[in-house]
Amino acid sequence: MDKLFLTALLMGMSVSGIHAQKAAIEPTFSEWHDLQVNAVNRFATHTDFFAFAPTDDLQAKSWDKKQSKNYLSLDGEWKFDWVENADQRPKDFFRTDYDDSKWKAFPVPGIWEVNGYGDPVYVNVGFAWRGNFVNNPPEVPIKENHVGSYRRTIRIPDSWNGKQVIAHFGSVTSCIYLWVNGKFVGYSEDSKIGPEFDITRYLKKGDNQIAFQVFRWSDGSYCEDQDFWRLSGVARDSYLYARDAQKHLEDIRVTPDLVNGYKDGTLNVNLQLAGSTKAFLILEDTNKNLVYKTVVKPDKTGRAMAFIEVKDPKKWTAETPYLYNLYVNVEDAKTGKNLETIPLRVGFRKVEIKNSQVLVNGQPVLFKGANRHEMDPDGGYVVTPERMIQDIKVMKQLNVNAVRTCHYPDDPLWYDLCDEYGLYVVAEANQESHGFGYGDDAISGTPLFAKQIMERNQHNVGTKFNHPSIIFWSLGNETKYSKNFDDAFDWVKSQDKSRPVQYERAEKEGYATEIFCPMYYSPKACEEYATNDKYKLPLIQCEYNHTMGNSGGNLKEYWDLIRKYPKYQGGFDWDFVDQGLHRTPHFDASRSLEDYERAAKEVNVKTEYTYGGDYNKHDPSDNNFNCNGMIGPDRQLNPHAYEVGYEYQDIWATPVNLREGKIQVRNEYFFRNLSNYRMDWALVNEGKVVKSGSIDELNIAPQHTAEYTLPITGKQYDGEVLLNIDFKLKTAEPLMAAGQTVATAQMEVQSWKPMPKMEPVAGNKLKVTDDKKDNQVSFKGQNFDITFSRTTGFLTRYQVGGHSLLGEGGTLKPNFWRAVTDNDMGAEYQKKLGAWRNPQMNLKSLVVEKKMNKLTAVYDMPGVGAELNLIYTVAADGALHVSMEMNLKEGSKAPHMLRYGMLMQLPYDMDKSVFYGRGPIESYADRKLSQRIGLYEQTADEQFFPYIRPQETGTKADIRWWKQTDKNGNGFRIQSDEAPFYASALHYNISDLDEGLEKHQRHSYQVPLSKYTNLTLDGAMMGVGGVNSWGEEPLKQYQLPAENRSMHFWIIPVAK
Repeated sequence: MDKLFLTALLMGMSVSGIHAQKAAIEPTFSEWHDLQVNAVNRFATHTDFFAFAPTDDLQAKSWDKKQSKNYLSLDGEWKFDWVENADQRPKDFFRTDYDDSKWKAFPVPGIWEVNGYGDPVYVNVGFAWRGNFVNNPPEVPIKENHVGSYRRTIRIPDSWNGKQVIAHFGSVTSCIYLWVNGKFVGYSEDSKIGPEFDITRYLKKGDNQIAFQVFRWSDGSYCEDQDFWRLSGVARDSYLYARDAQKHLEDIRVTPDLVNGYKDGTLNVNLQLAGSTKAFLILEDTNKNLVYKTVVKPDKTGRAMAFIEVKDPKKWTAETPYLYNLYVNVEDAKTGKNLETIPLRVGFRKVEIKNSQVLVNGQPVLFKGANRHEMDPDGGYVVTPERMIQDIKVMKQLNVNAVRTCHYPDDPLWYDLCDEYGLYVVAEANQESHGFGYGDDAISGTPLFAKQIMERNQHNVGTKFNHPSIIFWSLGNETKYSKNFDDAFDWVKSQDKSRPVQYERAEKEGYATEIFCPMYYSPKACEEYATNDKYKLPLIQCEYNHTMGNSGGNLKEYWDLIRKYPKYQGGFDWDFVDQGLHRTPHFDASRSLEDYERAAKEVNVKTEYTYGGDYNKHDPSDNNFNCNGMIGPDRQLNPHAYEVGYEYQDIWATPVNLREGKIQVRNEYFFRNLSNYRMDWALVNEGKVVKSGSIDELNIAPQHTAEYTLPITGKQYDGEVLLNIDFKLKTAEPLMAAGQTVATAQMEVQSWKPMPKMEPVAGNKLKVTDDKKDNQVSFKGQNFDITFSRTTGFLTRYQVGGHSLLGEGGTLKPNFWRAVTDNDMGAEYQKKLGAWRNPQMNLKSLVVEKKMNKLTAVYDMPGVGAELNLIYTVAADGALHVSMEMNLKEGSKAPHMLRYGMLMQLPYDMDKSVFYGRGPIESYADRKLSQRIGLYEQTADEQFFPYIRPQETGTKADIRWWKQTDKNGNGFRIQSDEAPFYASALHYNISDLDEGLEKHQRHSYQVPLSKYTNLTLDGAMMGVGGVNSWGEEPLKQYQLPAENRSMHFWIIPVAK
């Protein structure tokens, strides 16, 4: 075994690019469809670092490599040619005399499909050519395999003469062929690891022509079947960098550890040096105080090691992301000449598994995680640093402390930011062959794919090794479990024993995982695992709480279990951001964080997002299954994001004895006390604050509780009394403002009492007319007229003081259907529960009791085997009492219901709502704890949330009363007799929002406005569910069985 090969194995390098400087070779162009050739002349894998020139001012430039004399950007405009089919590509475009005068200009980085070349394709599983090409690895299609050819002339600085020059391409999908000055340099696959090539010997002084060709699909595409937009082009930064040709740092790996009861820290530094060199290691704290320094010299193979011990260093955790600066100054061993400086940020931390728990620095932390795809609504795969910072800022806002890089390595900057701001990272390799399935016949489980799977893990670990934020390695996603993964697991463990390794398909007892990391286990299944001593692995779901559309239910049930069972330590929400693209993308790399945040606030119903299938009918599509985000494409919060933020919060207040004002506060953090938080409290009576205060000092140690007595006693109040608590930052922290709320609580001090049910009494001021000729019954009083149809039994006129409470042709009618959600359709409720969409209602009898001012309509509902009674009682002041009572007949086989309530069609302009209940964001039975009971005011337009695919929206839970008026204050108030209810007021018809039996290419901005303000009043509503979106129903306690049901409420007219 030659020395170079041995060195590569010892350092954990991919051996695919070792012999980069052998004799010139030419491409065969079989590389892009050969699973055993994944690289030609690719530079050897090494950890992400940059070697600065001795004359670079590292302090002034904040380690910005773009300011270094060793850096030359390749970003910008390139000459570009695009062809639809691979066999149409120009074969000699790399020649220096090739005429590219008719080529277009195209940006690098830049994604073809969002810049007018080809259409974005979205499939969840099955490869991007699904249905148009039969899988036949390693062969991929020629037809529709778009190829982009790039040419550009760059000028090499004179100061680089004699230096080694490396070309780095940030991320190329799916493969790249590279030429310099007409000479073939190399080839690379694995689209999410920046390939590098040594181009030194191809360069000449001054101007040099670089040409490269990118294929939409290659054999590597069989390992990149991830659930996201299938796009092509170059993402991330591309550049050249220079260094001393013979003497330099080739690789460095830093392994932190904690010893002596997690008190003291060590850094094991492994270096691979080239040439006659020595390396000075200088460790500083953030204040630039010297902590440690040493010098190391390499052995004959170039290896050097340093073992740094630091007494009681500040530790790195996601809660306390303290970083030290490690400088590696490489010098000529003979002359002492400074050659280069490599700065690294390092953290002291330890990750281990003990007693079925993952411990970080000795503590069994909870992983409040999210899966994050790299996706921008304008740039596609091109995500700016400002967008990344926005993502982390939103994660902090939602109390997310962990992120899984699904399902590939991210931009190297992302890991730097996670180190800096504090996020635990599950670093996943770029491996998913979901389209082959998991069965015995899955070819991805054969030796044919062994090299691909191994190399993709080598690239992941080999580049990302030094980040303290990375606490687990993940071998990939949704590929048949096989020996290929066992081998990859063994390789990773041979390189890094400091981190656990996980692989979801290894399941509970597979060899290649140290964590049981299932997908979409139900709360019941999680509890069964957590209570079974047979299973020893920690349980951390790699995906759960599939937040597709109006979803995110039963998060409380998951987190109650996580907080109860030590072995169950959290999960990663699927997923962080909706992948919708702007219908007309306008990517602008100069946008600031403030620009992005402004855009998020400006999103409205007219914002046009696209999803799978929106571009053509030829490409395969999995519809809107790529819109499962906690937040929207522009990083606006989706309604279910608030529930995530609530369940993920780290400070909890609970009642002890509210009669005495006693509460308990728990600090759920593991590494920080609450000294930078204050507790604001407010006593609220029927929605109005009657007393408030603040406790500024909360010195509660991690994982401890303290009791506080609030001065809320001594005064009696009528009605409901609630205690609201907010925990807020006292001083700003990175990406978090002073005064920002990080946790909330609401406690019941005095319970809500519904309006007493009023027995109908005879009134003598009303004129009751039962006009059988005109088929109507009217109740007229001093200033009102309430009329019902004898044909339907429904309300047709409700006029008070000259104002109509019904829109023209509108009515008040039973309502059992909601516009089906994505989860509803996943469970096939649109078919299984379809009997309730428009159930037949045959009017059996209509009885008018004039002395009682009462009308009773009785309906037979043969489609659901039920009888329905609508009982109206008119009060002397024009108020209308409504009872809706449903009784199932014996033997009824009615399916579950989506809702039980009534719909009132109001004038369009009667669209102002004031309500006392949960708000301001929509809420449902299984997703409501983030929304406090309070007094809120909204318009019908404000209540509509524009989900990317239209569906049920706007409903508020636990409503005590609801007032609906026009701008002049004329309208009515809904008051429940017995129990809180659900309500919403929208300018949309349910039938227009509803998807029907199958999904279509519909979007919220396309839904027509109703001529009414539609007010829904529900005694019960099924939960939205949250286990998954392809079959699981809401948890049983949140379902709505068909059974005898009733609701009773008053409509009480109001005027300004």
